[in-house]
Amino acid sequence: MTAFSFELIKEDAQCAARAGIIHTPHGDIPTPVFAPVGTQAAVKTMTPRDLRALGATLILSNTYHLYLRPGAELIAQLGGLHRFMGWEGPILTDSGGYQIFSLQTLRRVRDDGVTFRSHVDGSTHFFTPEKVITIQEQLGADIIMPLDECATPHDYTYNVQALARTHRWAERCLAVKRRTDQALYGIVQGGIFQDLRVQSAQFLRALDLPGYAIGGLSVGETKAEMHQVLEWLHLELPRDRPRYLMGVGSPDDLFECVARGVDQFDCVLPTRMARNGAVLTHCGRLNLRNARYAADPNPIEEDCTCYACQTFSRAYLRHLIMADEITGLYLTTLHNLHFVLNLMRRIRQSILEGTFMEFKREFLSHYRIAEDGQGIASEELKDEANDSRYESRKATICR
Repeated sequence: MTAFSFELIKEDAQCAARAGIIHTPHGDIPTPVFAPVGTQAAVKTMTPRDLRALGATLILSNTYHLYLRPGAELIAQLGGLHRFMGWEGPILTDSGGYQIFSLQTLRRVRDDGVTFRSHVDGSTHFFTPEKVITIQEQLGADIIMPLDECATPHDYTYNVQALARTHRWAERCLAVKRRTDQALYGIVQGGIFQDLRVQSAQFLRALDLPGYAIGGLSVGETKAEMHQVLEWLHLELPRDRPRYLMGVGSPDDLFECVARGVDQFDCVLPTRMARNGAVLTHCGRLNLRNARYAADPNPIEEDCTCYACQTFSRAYLRHLIMADEITGLYLTTLHNLHFVLNLMRRIRQSILEGTFMEFKREFLSHYRIAEDGQGIASEELKDEANDSRYESRKATICR
């Protein structure tokens, strides 16, 4: 079985962009890479066959949700997460730390762990660093995460406390990890504060972990603040390990964060937008619920090669969305994932060819950044956990 490793292939001469390959027991992951989010062991409306056809090389699933249902023990009994969800490629599971952070009044953080109430049935649970590793070893993902505390980005005093916990928890996670076929990343925290971010990167770097995640971003800070944090960390994180920015994935962010040295991304944005009837184009977001598309015979994008654009008109897709037809959600999700995954492949190719900065300038010169581009990740728990009620709510993003 192939061990986990990172191969750095090309670095851009004008910025910090990198192209590489992450080698895992379930296959190689060319980087930079975007991972579709399969919170509950499924990318919403997509099958593994669809994801393979779209060229996905990494899927993210959620420890918190899978622990609550159907349970890590059951998944282990049925052969692990890969077999359970029918996905043969690499999988990353997060620790559930962000979901617990999102629970707000339903959680209580202590130095030894986190007590929280289930959003499913209100039952009380206690996560320790050791328990989070046990759960993820039962699930069997290729890349796993330690329990961390995601703090409000602008509160310095609380970030100091949360960072100390995150570091102690990382050490405890590493101490109990037993499976050699899983790569445990560290998660750099510290809000928007340079001294804390540098301290976190240096502490975790000393643990000599196979990869490093950057947490606590896209949770309320500005894009400029996020970019500054990435620039600090580019100088501190080891050059020969992958860097994973958690929960970020809008097209403009992919360019800006790749330019600052990020190798891995995940985000619910493409699939959540699709469930609201919004689609991605090279000029920005397009809301199919808008009446202007009721008789529009054009595809979402003329030059798009996805099945939805090759086959259907905006008018038809709008009809499906307005009629609450599941097929509409499937087709808009298919298009959005095709768009993001194809864009990431083009970004990687431009790095290899030495044309990344030209590609970045050309793309962003006509891409309209929506006013609601911030705060997508902050709604993750509410939308993903209560998806049975999600479609009945009025769309609040991507209008």
